[in-house]
Amino acid sequence: MNMKSMNEEYDVVIAGGGPSGLSAALVLGRARKRVLLCDSGPRRNAAAERIHGFVTRDGTPPSEFRHIGREQLRHYPNVSVRDVRVEDVRGDKGAFEVSLEDGVVRARRVIVGVGMVDELPPIPGYRELWGKAIFQCPYCHGWEVQDGAFALIASGPPMVEFSLFLRGWTKDLVVFTDARFEVADDLRRRVLGAGITIEERAIAKLIPDASGQHLEAIELADGARIARRVVFARPAQRQPALVTRLDLALDENGFVRLSEHRETSRPGIYAAGDSTTMMQGALVAASSGAHAAYMLNHELTMELAASGLL
Repeated sequence: MNMKSMNEEYDVVIAGGGPSGLSAALVLGRARKRVLLCDSGPRRNAAAERIHGFVTRDGTPPSEFRHIGREQLRHYPNVSVRDVRVEDVRGDKGAFEVSLEDGVVRARRVIVGVGMVDELPPIPGYRELWGKAIFQCPYCHGWEVQDGAFALIASGPPMVEFSLFLRGWTKDLVVFTDARFEVADDLRRRVLGAGITIEERAIAKLIPDASGQHLEAIELADGARIARRVVFARPAQRQPALVTRLDLALDENGFVRLSEHRETSRPGIYAAGDSTTMMQGALVAASSGAHAAYMLNHELTMELAASGLL
């Protein structure tokens, strides 16, 4: 694509309009910085019906949350919001060229606030029930399904250990290993001792109820069915294309490596949100966006003041 220059300059361009990006834009807008918030592409929590555990916003639909965030940004004329994807960032700290889908703008700093990409397993019924009866976080969804028939699809021994934590929300819990690994004797004793069942046969498919919105049972490879109402799982994740394209250094768990000031391995590019941590949720993402904005704004303001540009 031939990118045209928009002849626009910003103090900060933010890639990603979820909780982290909206929070960063609000902080920077109030700090009188010229900000462009770019939001495009599928939302990671698009399948979720409600955001939970976010003070003052508990139970808010994700789309409504974003609408409220954008409406509040309208109060700050120095903040622009555009439904466009950030394709690439070239140049150096203080003089970045940010390639958008429809042109190129300049920025002194960049915040990457894009989420992770969930790689859902090819189990029939899994994709259809994702976000409806299959969840990752009990803090986000456990209250609504408390005391129900839980399934935990474990990808390895650490997830089997996680079943002990899920007992805080239900006593009726079955761990499914999907015939992918062996459970060590000590771990098995502790899990069984907590009243949790371990099912080691391979999963054939997930069976929804008549509405298609809820889980009815998990069918195993031998045809046996185990009635369950909700699944907790943590599918594999990968970084989105922008993080890969920017060649940002990752930590040992595959998340963007950050300095104590939330700056990435590329000077002048900061990061926030799900791509930076295993502790993923709207409130945590919003907090990290604000943190990145605080750190960035302090450094940039001091720099501009010292150079006489304020």
